[in-house]
Amino acid sequence: MKLYSYFRSSAAYRVRIALNLKGIAAEQQAVHLVKPDPLPAFRRDVSPQGLIPAIEDADGLIVQSVAIMEYLEERQPDPPLLPQGLAERAYVRAAALLVACDIHPLANLRVLRYLKRELGHDQDEIDAWYRHWVEDGLGRLEAFVADSGRSGRFIHGDAPTMADCCLAPQLFNARRLNCAIDAFPTLLAIDAACGELEAFRQAHPSVQPDAE
Repeated sequence: MKLYSYFRSSAAYRVRIALNLKGIAAEQQAVHLVKPDPLPAFRRDVSPQGLIPAIEDADGLIVQSVAIMEYLEERQPDPPLLPQGLAERAYVRAAALLVACDIHPLANLRVLRYLKRELGHDQDEIDAWYRHWVEDGLGRLEAFVADSGRSGRFIHGDAPTMADCCLAPQLFNARRLNCAIDAFPTLLAIDAACGELEAFRQAHPSVQPDAE
């Protein structure tokens, strides 16, 4: 299996965690998201979506981080990324998608570049945009998880799921951009538990082959 990744991409970070939790080895192919040439070449030659991450194996190319995690879950069910029970699985998916669909897109590199290049916002304004939407989304996730009655050491019970795969990278980015996260004690405690697991540590941006 080949993973197209970028060390600082939070979406790729999610997939690296999921692969590690599953114990699935993948060769990493770095696609630099900041330099001008690699991403257009990736879009032309590998994936028409032109987005990181993507994985390639005998089944072909699989794209979009949540779809990739679902694919890994179906390909190799143990250890699971989703719990048993329809409502429990829906809860985990809802937590994961709150990060992947409601927080991440508003703070995505493409969006931030558009704010600067096309709309003319300065860096302070862009940073304020980023922090607002990340803090807003994390506040919603904190309330959702804390009120659910389903969390334990992790977002669901005492075993990591795809929701935790999404949470840890988002909090990494929040810290990197100096977001105010002290108001989210449930999420911070879960993130600390994630950090104790080798699967999360080995997926961290700082230890990736293309880390800068």
